[in-house]
Amino acid sequence: MIPAIILDTKENENILDMAAAPGGKTTQMSAISNNNALITACEKNKIRFERLKYNIEKQGANRVNLLLVDARNLDNYFSFDKILLDAPCSGSGTLNINDENSIKYFNEELIKRSKKVQFELLKKAINILKPDGEMVYSTCSILKEENEDNLLKILNNKNIEIMQINEEEFKYLPKLPVSIKETLCICPNELYEGFFIAKLKKKK
Repeated sequence: MIPAIILDTKENENILDMAAAPGGKTTQMSAISNNNALITACEKNKIRFERLKYNIEKQGANRVNLLLVDARNLDNYFSFDKILLDAPCSGSGTLNINDENSIKYFNEELIKRSKKVQFELLKKAINILKPDGEMVYSTCSILKEENEDNLLKILNNKNIEIMQINEEEFKYLPKLPVSIKETLCICPNELYEGFFIAKLKKKK
């Protein structure tokens, strides 16, 4: 839930959730804004979309617009104040090495495929983020390939800057070292799953 907290949704902001299912972060952002932000939530998988729709309706988040679409294909005429990209990933931060099913599909090909999709989503997000707008990029992976490596390519775009996350607010969390110091990578343990978070801003 930390990515939605860091995005800090405000009332009347126009928000995009690029990979929204099953809807936990979408409804959280709605709640943080007192159900007064206008949120567009995307999901490309029909089954996951139905789960997203169910959860949005159940939570009463009535200012959420749902789109059954791959966010990479959104038209560039869209424009958002803030974007949450909790990207599809390898799930390396959630693996249980003692559970055969947990690691069955984890391999180099999955990492490579995830990294490609993540970067494409990042590029789209930057295109449709308003100047001076903010976004959060997060994954449930602890791998540099899916996190810092993707960000470094995006940061080559001179109109994007990384924002500092208030680590004091999350000082209780177990952390892994990162190669971009303004980012946060949570170490998986018996209490937490591993995940990565970065906050970006589009310059005017």
